[in-house]
Amino acid sequence: MDGHVGRHVYEHEVKAFLREAGVPVPRGVTVSGPEPDFGPARELAGPLVLKAFGPGLVHKSEVGAVRVGLAYEDLGPASAAMRARTAVAGFLVEEQAAPGVELIVGLTRDPGFGPVLLAGLGGVWAEALRDTALRLCPISEADARRMLASLRGSRLLYGHRGAPPVDVDAVVKLLMTVGGPGGLWERLELGEFELNPVIATSSGVIAVDARHLPGPGGGGVRATAGTDFLPLFEPRAVAVVGASTTRPNFGNLFLDFYRATGVPLVAVHPSASEVSGVPAVPSLAAANVDYALVAVPAERCAEVVRQASGVPFVQVMSGGFGEAGRAELEGELVEAARAAGVRLLGPNCMGVYCPLGRQTFVGGGVGPAGPVALISQSGGLAGEVIKVGERRGLAFSRVVTVGNAADVSPAELLGWLARDDRTEAVGLYLEDPRDGRELYEALCSLALPVVLLVGGRSGQGRAAAAGHTGGLVSERRIWEAVAEQSGAVLVSSQDDLIGVLAYFQAHGSRVTAGDGVLVVGPSGGASVLAADAFDLAGVRLDPLPGDALGELRGLGVTATGNPLEVPVGPLGRAELVAEVIDVVVRHRPCRDVVAHVNVQAFFTYGDRAEPLYAYARAVAGAQAALPGTRITLVTRNGDCAPAGVEDEVRRIAAAAGIPVYRSMEAAAVAVAAGGRHGAA
Repeated sequence: MDGHVGRHVYEHEVKAFLREAGVPVPRGVTVSGPEPDFGPARELAGPLVLKAFGPGLVHKSEVGAVRVGLAYEDLGPASAAMRARTAVAGFLVEEQAAPGVELIVGLTRDPGFGPVLLAGLGGVWAEALRDTALRLCPISEADARRMLASLRGSRLLYGHRGAPPVDVDAVVKLLMTVGGPGGLWERLELGEFELNPVIATSSGVIAVDARHLPGPGGGGVRATAGTDFLPLFEPRAVAVVGASTTRPNFGNLFLDFYRATGVPLVAVHPSASEVSGVPAVPSLAAANVDYALVAVPAERCAEVVRQASGVPFVQVMSGGFGEAGRAELEGELVEAARAAGVRLLGPNCMGVYCPLGRQTFVGGGVGPAGPVALISQSGGLAGEVIKVGERRGLAFSRVVTVGNAADVSPAELLGWLARDDRTEAVGLYLEDPRDGRELYEALCSLALPVVLLVGGRSGQGRAAAAGHTGGLVSERRIWEAVAEQSGAVLVSSQDDLIGVLAYFQAHGSRVTAGDGVLVVGPSGGASVLAADAFDLAGVRLDPLPGDALGELRGLGVTATGNPLEVPVGPLGRAELVAEVIDVVVRHRPCRDVVAHVNVQAFFTYGDRAEPLYAYARAVAGAQAALPGTRITLVTRNGDCAPAGVEDEVRRIAAAAGIPVYRSMEAAAVAVAAGGRHGAA
C-alpha cells in the first residue's frame, strides 16, 4: 500500500488490500460526490452499515460517522446527517456482519524491535479490558495459538455458557496472514494497522473495520563486520588515557586496578615519562596495545580516538554525550573511531571484566574464571553483579559494559558470545536496546541460556497513533514478547539475575530425566509458603507418586504432600532427605528437587554447624547419585548462622554442582527459569 505516507488510508482502500490478501471483509460499495448515488447499494443484502470517510476522519463513531442496521431507504437521510456533522469525502456502504466474538488484530512498529503483532478481545472491549497478547513479527502458528490461549477471555473462543466455539483455525490463519512469514507486516509502510473488530464465529472470521496509518520505512539493522572480540576480553596489553601526574582521577584508579591484575600496561600522557609508576607514551599512536581506556573530558575524546589507529578496541569511559543531550558530540566520536579503524566501546561505560584476560574495571583484583557472561548498559550495575555474584559463587567468563552503545552493540556481542567456548550462560541488563531487531534475532538464534533484566519497563506506554493498537503496546509487554518468543528468561530484579545465572552455572548442561518438581524440607508453615512461591513463579508441584508412599512411611515420613515435610534439624539424621529424594525420584523422575533447611534451628540452642554441614554433604551426595535430577538448596534464615557457616555450606554445595539460595522465592524463580529454558 504505497503512496499514502502522511495520511490515513481510507477504510475501503484498506479492505481492498485485505481482500487481495485473502482476508474476509464485508461486501460493500463506495459512493462520493455532493449528492451521492446509493444505487449500487441495492445489490447488497440488508441490514446495511453506512460509514463516512474523509481527511482526518479516523474514529468514526465518536463523530457520528457510522450507522448500523439500516435499510436501503435509510442511506440518503443518514448520509445527510453525517455531512451536517463533519467534513466527508464519500461513503462506504456494507452488508452488516452477523454477531460473534469481537477481536482486535493489529500491527505497529516498535521503535526498537520493529513490527509487532497484537491480538485480543476487540470492539468496545479493546480499551475497556485491554485483554491482548503481543508477539514480534514474524510469528509462527504455535505463537498464534499461544497468543489466543493466553487471553483472559479465551474461553469465549472455545465455547462458553452454551455458545458454540468459534473457528479458531480461521483466527489463527488470519493472524498468520497479518503477522506470519510473508505476511502483511512485510508489505505495509507501518505506522499502525488495525482490524477492529474482527468478528469470529463458528463459520469463520470477517474484518468489519480496518484502518491503516502509514509510517516511514523499516530502517533495517546495523551491519556488522564479524568482529573478533577476543582481544577486547584478553588483550596483550592495555593503555589508559587520562591519568594525572598531579591530581589522581579515574584514570589513576584504573592504573591501580590493572597493576593489581598484572596485565601489561602503559599510560598515555602528553609530557610525562611515567604516571603512578606506569611507563607513559605521548599518544595512542605510540601505544602497542589491544585495548585502550579513555577517561578524559567528553570534548577531548574524539581527538584522542583519532590517534588510536592500530588499537583494535577503544573504550570511552567519559560521559556527557548522547545521554546528556549532546548527540552531535557522540556522532563526532563515532566518526573518529571509524576514521581510525577502531571499534568503540561506549561512551559512558565502565569497560570490561575478564579474569582469564586480566581485564577489570572493579577493585580488589579478579575472581575465578568461569562460564557466566554479562552484557550491561550500566557499568555500576555490572560492578554490583560481579562483586555480589562472586560472593555467591558466580564465576565469570566475559563481562562487558556498553553504555550508550554508539558502535559496539549488545546484539553484536551476544552473537560473538554464542560462539565463545568459555561461555555457557549469558546475562543481559538493558535499558535502550538500540538495534532491537538485531538483538531479538541474536536471542532467537542462541542455544545458550540467556537471563534478561530490563530497566525502565514500568513507563506509561505509548500514545495511540490511529487506533487502539499503539496504546495497547508498552515497553513491558514488548520485552515479555521478546522473552516468550526467543526463549530468554525475563527477570525483574538484580537479585534474580544473579540467582538465575547461578542456577545455569550449576545446572545448565545437565540433562534431566523427568519434568516434575519436588520440594522437600522441614516445617509445615514453610512448606505452605513454598507452595505459594512456586505457584507465583509458574512452577507446578505435582502430587507424590502413590506407589512411593509406602517406602516413605518406612523411612518414618508420614506426610504425603508436595512440598513434602521431612524432619531436618540439628538432632535429625542428615541422610534422611537424600533417602527421601531417592525414593520419590525412583518412582517418578523429577527434573528439579528443591531441598530447604531452617538454618536458625541449628543455632538456637548452641553452635550446631557440623550437623548442618553433614546435611549439606548428604544433599551433595544425592546430587552425585542422581545426575538426571537438578538439586537446589535453600538455606532459610541463613543470617542466624555465625560468620563463615553459610560460606562453608555454599562450598560443599558448589563442589557438587548445587546452587544455594537464601529464600524460597529466589529458588522458585531460578527453578522456573531452568524449566523454561529446557522447554525452549
